[in-house]
Amino acid sequence: MSFKSSSVVAPLTRPQLSGARRVQAAELFDQGRLGAEIARMPGASEESVRRWRGVWGEGGAGALCRRPATGRPPELDDAQVERVRAALEQGAQAHGFEADLWTLERVGLVVERVSGVVLSRASVWRLLTGRLGWSLQRPERRAVERDESEIARWIAHEWPRIKKRR
Repeated sequence: MSFKSSSVVAPLTRPQLSGARRVQAAELFDQGRLGAEIARMPGASEESVRRWRGVWGEGGAGALCRRPATGRPPELDDAQVERVRAALEQGAQAHGFEADLWTLERVGLVVERVSGVVLSRASVWRLLTGRLGWSLQRPERRAVERDESEIARWIAHEWPRIKKRR
C-alpha cells in the first residue's frame, strides 16, 4: 500500500463542503427559491434544506455558518502539516526506506522525525486522507521478469494455435 498526493491544492474537508452548501442554500433562500429546488444541489437532502430554512428564518445567513470545531485539537498545527507534506513529497527513499512506497508506519516515522509528534496509525491515516488530501494507491504486483513483448507475441501467435485444437 502506498499513498499519493491527489493534487497540489488540498481538497475541501467534509465540514468545509457542508458549510459551503449551507452558504449556497442561504443565498438561494434570499432569492426566494423553493426547498425542492435547493435540495437538488449535490449533497443536500430535502430534510437538510427544511432544517437550514428554519435556522435561516430564525437567525439569517449567519446562523448557517460553520461553528468552531469542538473536542480535542489536532496534534499537528498547519505549519507542521506543511513540513510533513514537503517531507513526504520527497519520496520514501529520500528518508532511507528501500522501496519508494509509503505505508502508515513509514509516514508515522517521518512525522515523528519532522515534527517530534508520535501519531497512532489511525491518526496517520486521518492526516494523509483528511488534512493532506492523499488517497490510497495499491501498486500492481507483477513479476520482475515479465516481458510484455513476449506476452503480446504469445497471445498473437501461440494462443490462436492452441485454441484451434479444441
